[in-house]
Amino acid sequence: MSETDNRRKILIVDDNKQNIEMLMDLFKAEYRVAAALNGERALKIAASDSPPDIILLDILMPGMDGYGVCRLLKSDEQTMNIPVIFVTAVSEVMDSTRGFETGAIDYITKPFHPPTVQARVRLHLELKHKQELLEEYAFVDSLTELPNRRSFDQQAEKEWKRAQRSGHPLSVMLLDIDHFKEYNDTYGHGQGDECLRRVARSIQRCLRRAGDFAARYGGDEFAALLPYTKEEECKDLAWTILRDLAGQGIPHANSCVGDCVTVSCGVTTATPDSGATVDRILRAADRALYAAKQGGRNTVAESPL
Repeated sequence: MSETDNRRKILIVDDNKQNIEMLMDLFKAEYRVAAALNGERALKIAASDSPPDIILLDILMPGMDGYGVCRLLKSDEQTMNIPVIFVTAVSEVMDSTRGFETGAIDYITKPFHPPTVQARVRLHLELKHKQELLEEYAFVDSLTELPNRRSFDQQAEKEWKRAQRSGHPLSVMLLDIDHFKEYNDTYGHGQGDECLRRVARSIQRCLRRAGDFAARYGGDEFAALLPYTKEEECKDLAWTILRDLAGQGIPHANSCVGDCVTVSCGVTTATPDSGATVDRILRAADRALYAAKQGGRNTVAESPL
């Protein structure tokens, strides 16, 4: 399947290959479909970099049964929000209370009635999508439409864990608008808001990779996570942002740096063997930002961990 395939993903977990094939035939035209023959494999897929959007989970399996799999899924922060639909051939004796208590949202019975199965899966995927939209709104800065600080903090934890697994570096960038208080005092808060939006667009426009993540960190400060990015690449990108912003020529008559709006930028890069934490990485980026301000602003500084 192409890496650009953005269709929703269904994970089917069943020790019976025939059941898997039947369900795959139902969904493969509309969704991406993955399969697992046991609970252990299902847990690995659920916690992977390409997790499912919903799981159809057989209850009666050798080894770890569906209840055990669901309980582990719901106890892990990485997988707890994936909807689980139990699949069973014993609905007449199924302990539905036990099933829902482990975290399942629904169950379907064998033999399958295709329209019912498709309708239930579609319903729960739609509900999940609506929930994601609500959560996304809570993580977005309404002024700049960039992710907010809360979103950045969560993404930083995820990216650092990913970097530790992959062995690749993670670079972090903090940017601060130079003399923004003077800008607001001169032009008013309405123009100040527009300045923040333009700086946000400039940062977003300069990001190069799909995994790069920019956020409004707070006030007139912005941040970016740059997975798989080495120190020199991060510095080059920071200078690109400074040049892009200079090219916009946003007037700033009361800046001590120049006639136009500028930013100062601090960068740092962490490698998995550094023993760093997210907090330590962010402190290093903050030190670098302070150094950029002390160094005259409208510049890029770096700081080791």
